[in-house]
This record gives sequence, structure tokens and C-alpha cells, in this order.
Amino acid sequence: MKYFKPVFDDVRSSQLIFTHHKKTMKFSLVSIFACIAGILQAAGGFLPGIGYLISPLATAPILLCSMFSIPFGGMSYLLTIMLLFILQPTELIVFPFTTGLLGLGIGGSFHFFRERVSIIATGAILLMAGIMSLLFIVDFPVLGPASPGFFSLLTTGIICVFAFLYSWLWVEMALILYRRLKRMII
Repeated sequence: MKYFKPVFDDVRSSQLIFTHHKKTMKFSLVSIFACIAGILQAAGGFLPGIGYLISPLATAPILLCSMFSIPFGGMSYLLTIMLLFILQPTELIVFPFTTGLLGLGIGGSFHFFRERVSIIATGAILLMAGIMSLLFIVDFPVLGPASPGFFSLLTTGIICVFAFLYSWLWVEMALILYRRLKRMII
């Protein structure tokens, strides 16, 4: 079955080659990925309506950078948070708990797991934890007025299913983007 087929070997070979690049190139890539993620995430505040369709794409730069290297992915994640503090502070609470955390989690899980199912599950767990933290701990209405202000099993179940499907979509997109980007960078 396709989802139990190892994807580790394809990504692992690129990670080993990436370690041989100079630090200048690595830091340049981190800053480029962080700028792209910051601009995409800030689009939700600058362009109401269509910007909310663009801002989820901020996962891709963090995810790709984390696939090359976990420390550089973490740097890109933190740099994007700092950029959002300047560009669009209203997006600052959403990015670290949802979009950025998903990218960092999926990208990092490519280093530890071989099968797609494990990678998808890791991303889904992190996204679900981030959304639920915003909803029930921080009391930030990340789902808008659709969610109740209290803990609900129905809401939790819907978040769980959404997180799994969304993580699955991003893993598949990441593999496609990674193969294309690998040719240019490596």
C-alpha cells in the first residue's frame, strides 16, 4: 500500500547533501523561507477574504526548510514569528500554534519516521494540540464563532478529523514540492 511505503530514503539523501553546503547558503535559504512564510501568513490580515485562502500556504516554507534540516527549520520558524511581529501582529498568535507548528512538525518528522502514516499522524497530533490549545487554554476563537467556548467532544472530534486530513494533504504536497525544489537547491 502506498501509505506504508517508505519515503525516508528520498528525503534522507537530500538531507545528507544539504549538510555539505556552506553556512552562508543555508542561512540565506532560512531567511528566504522565513520571508516567504511571513508574507504568506500576513496576507490574511492585509487582504481580507482572499488573504485567508493564501495564509495557510505559510506552512510550505517552514515545512520544506525543516525537511532539509531540523535546526534550520526551527530558525525559519522563529524568524517568521519575529517578522510577523513587525508585519502583522494579529497573525502572531495563529502562526506559532497552527500553520508554523504543522510545518515544523511534518518537516521534522521526515527525519525520524519512514512511513507516510507516521509522518501524517505526527503533523495531525501537533496541529490538533495547537488548535485545542488556542481554543481551550488561551481562549482564542481560532475557529470563529462556530466553536463553543467550552470543551466539547464533538468539537474535539471534528478538530481531530480535520487535523488528520489537513496533515495528509500537506505531506503529499510536501513530497511534490520537495522533489521539485531538490533539483534547484541540491
